[in-house]
Amino acid sequence: QGQLVESGGGLVQAGGSLTLSCTASGFVFENYMWGWFRQAPGKEREGIACVSWIGSSIFYSDSVKGRFTISRDNAKNTLYLQMNDLKPEDTAKYFCAPDTGPFTGWSTFGTGFSDWGPGTQVTVSL
Repeated sequence: QGQLVESGGGLVQAGGSLTLSCTASGFVFENYMWGWFRQAPGKEREGIACVSWIGSSIFYSDSVKGRFTISRDNAKNTLYLQMNDLKPEDTAKYFCAPDTGPFTGWSTFGTGFSDWGPGTQVTVSL
């Protein structure tokens, strides 16, 4: 059974930056697309960024496009999310998850995965 551990969250002022990491074990990391998801209190989990197997294709939700950058290091089994120009509405718990792909939209990406990690909390203050 695979294990995911997200890290790098914290409290930051609006306009600030954070870099999240997701370390995967028990997965053949390079066999999957990987994505970042977030869930704010009282809201459903939403996909915000994903990257293809060797990083050649990347997709972002409209809410983070132009501010967040996803990347992956297959040698380290690690996924990253560089978050710039953070806004209070980015406050959420952030998770990573794999998907066999291909990407066909946020309504389906990651929906087949159930063994979510603990996530990492990002809080953006005014």
